Amino acid sequence: MKTTKLFTEFFNNEKSSGIVLIFCTLISLILANSGFQEAYQSIWHFELGAHSFEHWINDGLMTIFFFLIGLELEREIYKGELSNIKNAMLPIFAAIGGMLVPAAIYMIFNHGTPTQAGAGIPMATDIAFALGVLSLLGSRVPLSLKVFLTALAVIDDLGAIMVIAVFYTDHLSVLNLGIALGIMAVLFVFNRLKVNNPFPYLLGGVLMWYFMLNSGIHATITGVLLAFVVPFGDGGKKTISYKMQHALHKPVAFFILPLFALANTAIVIGNDWVEGLAHENSIGIFLGLVIGKPLGIFLFSFAVVAVGICKLPDDLKWKQILATGFLAGIGFTMSIFITLLAFKSQTEDITISKIAILISSLVAGVIGFVFLKFSLDTKKEIL
Repeated sequence: MKTTKLFTEFFNNEKSSGIVLIFCTLISLILANSGFQEAYQSIWHFELGAHSFEHWINDGLMTIFFFLIGLELEREIYKGELSNIKNAMLPIFAAIGGMLVPAAIYMIFNHGTPTQAGAGIPMATDIAFALGVLSLLGSRVPLSLKVFLTALAVIDDLGAIMVIAVFYTDHLSVLNLGIALGIMAVLFVFNRLKVNNPFPYLLGGVLMWYFMLNSGIHATITGVLLAFVVPFGDGGKKTISYKMQHALHKPVAFFILPLFALANTAIVIGNDWVEGLAHENSIGIFLGLVIGKPLGIFLFSFAVVAVGICKLPDDLKWKQILATGFLAGIGFTMSIFITLLAFKSQTEDITISKIAILISSLVAGVIGFVFLKFSLDTKKEIL
């Protein structure tokens, strides 16, 4: 099975980023619960313009992260695993199962409660952490499993973006949304005219972000929309899409995501944090990520293979798909992101959710790693 240089670069950057994210999370938790607590938290609440530093990270810099995800998804569709519809069906249905089942489990415990808006929290997969854990198993991991998890996680992120756009929009300014989409239409015309200068797309992207921010729809959606109007061409090294994706890998992996982790895991853990784990919100998150994710991914994958829509790659076994499902239960970045949108100023619910996400992601990651370690063959395959 062949792979592109950009996929290898994407995989390697993401797995390294996972290690950095773990370090940043630990540092942030320690500082937030130390004698430096007040000074540390004041950094993220510092006002820049009309918004806090944390807000600029979550609504501004994370747009660049979503832009990179969009570029990777575009490449997968044109040249990667998703370019062959039969091959694409397995990760697509796996991702759908990995979103629907966790959401359903969450709603079993939270339907009709003040926290039912958090149904999107356990739907998410953190690409960096999931690939980071997978990489710890080294060359024993079949290439097809790496591609499967990467495609699944990218599709999962696209699903999370759609959930954010549809379910986490409180008010809608039709005028601002219309202007944002109008700018996108102009950029699409530039694409069709084969305008290969990156400046119009970057300038248009900034303007799109501003009007999307004021439309009521979360501004990070701009990143994905912009990615699909950037010319892909033949996908070669001279195309804008390739150059942008290549240029963004390391800044996103080693600056934007770590900064997001530092800002959003500055959690003050009170004496009653254990009691918070018994809350229906925490139970929904935990069972959604640790049970719902692997169950949904496995069942939907098995179903589409059983009916002949697609087939399981020859070098993979069903127990490896199940184990990978546990790795997909590492929610972290996207789960925390959706938590902030779901509960907004409900500080207590946000704190409880973040703690539940961290514990759930740790448990899912450990189970996935151990399960996969014992299910992989001892023969090596080099990426």
